[in-house]
Amino acid sequence: MSIPHPTTTGESVNTLDADHSDAEYRAWLKEAVRRVQADAQRSADTHLLSFPLPEHWGIDLYLKDESTHPTGSLKHRLARSLFLYGLCNGWIRPGRPVIEASSGSTAVSEAYFAGLIGVPFIAVMPRTTSAEKCRLIEFHGGRCHFVDDPRTMYEASAALAAATGGHYMDQFTYAERATDWRGNNNIAESIFRQLELERFPEPTWIVATAGTGGTSATIARYVHYMQYDTRVCVADPENSCFFEGWTTGDPDVTCDRGSRIEGIGRPRMEPSFVPGAIDRMMKVPDAASVAAVRALEAAIGRKAGGSTGTGLWSALKIVAEMVAEGRRGSVVTLLCDPGDRYLDKYYSDAWLAEQGLDIGRYEAAIESLLRTGMWPAP
Repeated sequence: MSIPHPTTTGESVNTLDADHSDAEYRAWLKEAVRRVQADAQRSADTHLLSFPLPEHWGIDLYLKDESTHPTGSLKHRLARSLFLYGLCNGWIRPGRPVIEASSGSTAVSEAYFAGLIGVPFIAVMPRTTSAEKCRLIEFHGGRCHFVDDPRTMYEASAALAAATGGHYMDQFTYAERATDWRGNNNIAESIFRQLELERFPEPTWIVATAGTGGTSATIARYVHYMQYDTRVCVADPENSCFFEGWTTGDPDVTCDRGSRIEGIGRPRMEPSFVPGAIDRMMKVPDAASVAAVRALEAAIGRKAGGSTGTGLWSALKIVAEMVAEGRRGSVVTLLCDPGDRYLDKYYSDAWLAEQGLDIGRYEAAIESLLRTGMWPAP
């Protein structure tokens, strides 16, 4: 195809001009953005809970309770950011579905925002996703599309978007781009603001977990931007590639199955994971994650999902190191979502037996730490 060029005839100048202005679409877009931003205005900040430790240790352990968002998880922040990003980029259009690859919590939150602006939503999820998450997606007006192999979620989502004329949100690529990591009430800014009147306002460590990698990227970037000395640790579950990719420097590492800890752990290194921003990683056994959420319930009376346990186990290990070294300070991790979504999994002894998970020695390790201040030898 030949490309026409502007021509000059005498003093008259012709300019190629293509105007795609659409007043009806712009009015819809303005209202959609207003509704998403209004959700943030209505939501109070989430709490910073204290995990009880012996006073004489001189160490404070906190959990940022993201389960109190309107859709009940850390992913509410991400979904809001992704919707604003997609809307302002012109990717989300009236009447066309939003499609997402998700193990559950992001899909719950995105279904909520899709309903808020009046567009259809389809969640592409592993067939093993908890029944309660599926119920919540449908409660918010979304539809569940299941795949047998978690590794095929990406291709299935892209194919659905192409077939329907919708938008594949792709949280695993855009999570770290969509969030304003410099501030604007992101999770990192919120943590530091809430710690201002505590005895150790600048935490020694913040522990996050990785599903997309967007939360750890946001926290680490904010720490660097604000010139804090806080270190950032990412806890990774079994059947996930972030730890191996980070320690070997190989971004192409993969594994052949999905994580049992819903919401975190991926069979590939996701584009939104920013390895260079963080300081440390731990590989946490799934049995340790389950033991930790049960210890959390015993300590503060709150059930939480398995991803919370993964981060809490790593945070407790860091606390033990600080006790051994005689260091004072604070450690922060995340309470990612509520445990009532997983009563048939992490709180079910039958499920543990079916999975071959023995949490006894990990429960004993936590009990020993809280009683003696010492982390048991391997």
